Amino acid sequence: MTERALELIKQFNPKPVEIPINKCELEEIVEVLYTSMFPVCECKNSTSFRDGLIVAIEKLHRNIEGVKDTETADQIIESFLESLPAIHQRLYEDAHCYLQSDPAAKSLEEVILTYPGFFALSIHRIAHKLHELGVPLIARHFSEYAHSKVGIDIHPAAKIGKNLFMDHGTGIVIGETTEIGDNVKIYQGVTLGALFVEKKLSDIKRHPTVEDNVVIYANATILGGKTVIGHNSTIGGGSWLTQSVIPYSLVYNSVDVKIRTVKSFVEPHDFVI
Repeated sequence: MTERALELIKQFNPKPVEIPINKCELEEIVEVLYTSMFPVCECKNSTSFRDGLIVAIEKLHRNIEGVKDTETADQIIESFLESLPAIHQRLYEDAHCYLQSDPAAKSLEEVILTYPGFFALSIHRIAHKLHELGVPLIARHFSEYAHSKVGIDIHPAAKIGKNLFMDHGTGIVIGETTEIGDNVKIYQGVTLGALFVEKKLSDIKRHPTVEDNVVIYANATILGGKTVIGHNSTIGGGSWLTQSVIPYSLVYNSVDVKIRTVKSFVEPHDFVI
């Protein structure tokens, strides 16, 4: 390295950004919470799970203290722990929904251990509770950890009903003010987004509402806070929607597909000059 390069390094003095939370600890907490919800993921010793959960909750409390005072952190932790049994029960029902919806799923254990959509949904339900309890920074980090792991981007503020089934899941985006009803199926590449990205719209509903029993096939894009997908509707793959549709709608693109045989295809002359 040249002397000039060393001098430039010494001159480089960026202002440090103080982060009130520990990123590595929060990632550990996410994994422990998921594993604690589903002991099938590890050994069957319930004592070890409980001990691991205690350590994780202590770390979570410490990180909450980074953004809140101690008394508030105590209240948030207690409320969060009170909600865990209900989240746990809801996720087991969600897992059964995956097992019933996907013919490729052979067992509940397979869903819990290997399905990216179920992992993202599980972390979302945990993150959503923390968001409701007033620690959005920690909730967002939980969601982004799941995003980095499985490629499914769900904002922790999004409201999701019972039995959301995300098949394959890769590339799904669910925005902050999205509302999803019960028994909805979403396939890979679906975007539930905003029509405009402007800071002044931060307190306005910008993302669509999807009512009960809707199926949204791969790569469909649905935009806008006033856009409502009526219950029992089917949105075809690749559709682009910026307006509401009534219940029992079928939305699809008209694609002109041409098919021909190549059996009698005559090869072109191949000139070499």
